[in-house]
Amino acid sequence: METPSSDLSRTAALLIAHGSRRAEANADLVKLAEMVRATNRFGIVEIAYLELAEPDIPTGAANCVSQGAERILMMPYFLSAGVHVRNDLTEFQQQFQEQYPGVTVEVCEHLGLHPKLVDVVIERLTDSV
Repeated sequence: METPSSDLSRTAALLIAHGSRRAEANADLVKLAEMVRATNRFGIVEIAYLELAEPDIPTGAANCVSQGAERILMMPYFLSAGVHVRNDLTEFQQQFQEQYPGVTVEVCEHLGLHPKLVDVVIERLTDSV
């Protein structure tokens, strides 16, 4: 969904990963956030982890709101639509709608089987040849 440019400064991209006990695994989300931030498509870009790492999802949403977000797009950095994507994130979304009544909170589609992922898979496969 395209966001009108006038809304960009108040739209937050909240990138959400599962979280890991390995710091280098969690660092990927930090790097992704830096890359998204560099596109200047969203006024606010924050990260959050479902478990095992900080910031957690409620903290990530609070960080967005504290920066003036009027809309939060929760982006699941997940390949599959398991329980976390379908249930947990929907519960958080409902919680945030109640907690922040002036803020629109949406859960975006997970990465899943997006056609552009084929290019990434092919690239990774050919890098190994």
